[in-house]
Amino acid sequence: MSSFAWLHYSLRTEEAYVYWVKNFIHFHNLKHPRDMGQAEIEAFLTYLATQRKVSVSTHRQALSALLFLYQKVLGIEVPWMDELARSVPKKRIPVVLTRAEVQAVLGKLEGLHKLLASLLYGCGMRLMEGLRLWVKDVDFDRKVIIVRDGKGGKDRVVMLPQSLLPALKDQFAQSYTLWAQDRALQLPGVEMPHALDAKYPKAGQTWSWHWVFAQATMSTDPRSKIVRRHHAYDQTFQRAFKQAVQAASIVKPATPHTLRHSFATHLLQAGTDIRTVQELLGHSDVSTTMIYTHVLKVSAGGTASPLDTLNGLLP
Repeated sequence: MSSFAWLHYSLRTEEAYVYWVKNFIHFHNLKHPRDMGQAEIEAFLTYLATQRKVSVSTHRQALSALLFLYQKVLGIEVPWMDELARSVPKKRIPVVLTRAEVQAVLGKLEGLHKLLASLLYGCGMRLMEGLRLWVKDVDFDRKVIIVRDGKGGKDRVVMLPQSLLPALKDQFAQSYTLWAQDRALQLPGVEMPHALDAKYPKAGQTWSWHWVFAQATMSTDPRSKIVRRHHAYDQTFQRAFKQAVQAASIVKPATPHTLRHSFATHLLQAGTDIRTVQELLGHSDVSTTMIYTHVLKVSAGGTASPLDTLNGLLP
């Protein structure tokens, strides 16, 4: 399990799978997985659910890791594992900020963090989709952004807010300075997706493949151990966003992903067709997008409380 590159798994998925496989083996006193079967796997999953009380998503991740271990690594056909009852995620209403709250949070951010947060809200992108933007995927002429390799490995096109053009062009200039500096020092190029380095060895050194949100300092690639320029760190932005939410006196448990939820809700609120919102978000099924209509039904006042009628507040 030393490399997942051929499967196009993210580094975080690799690390999570390795973590759960190690936990599974240690849970059974270092017994080899080949010598274990359904009883041992079910015992481990039951332990996670009942004693460690992990979340539904964590439980599903552990099961996926064991499926990967047996099917992909050990090459063992285990059809019974597909029949294991997977925990069904609970449908939760997403946290959504009002337009005034979004404006308040953005007002507490500065520089790169403000631009990135504005893009997440203005385009409906996930945090890592924004951080991993390449120069070539921002089209100033057509005012669109191509989001590459989103959830499920899908590409999609989103709008580029005109109000962000000046700030984004300034960000391009800053990124170009770092790129030119790297080329002058003959440093390695950025990491290419899906092992494209082998097919296009020099592509990572070109301006078109450079990060829009490039990190100011160099770092060591966790896979190849090559010292190169990475995109800006997600944790740094998450801390800045949390501080901005607190500074704006917002009590909702808002995270960077809340900006994506707010983007979808505000578009629907403005009368945008739900199929269009589905495409902008990159949802495979419109039922996933429908969750935002539940927020609208109550927040828009479409259904009045009987108490208000009782007290004569409504005709």
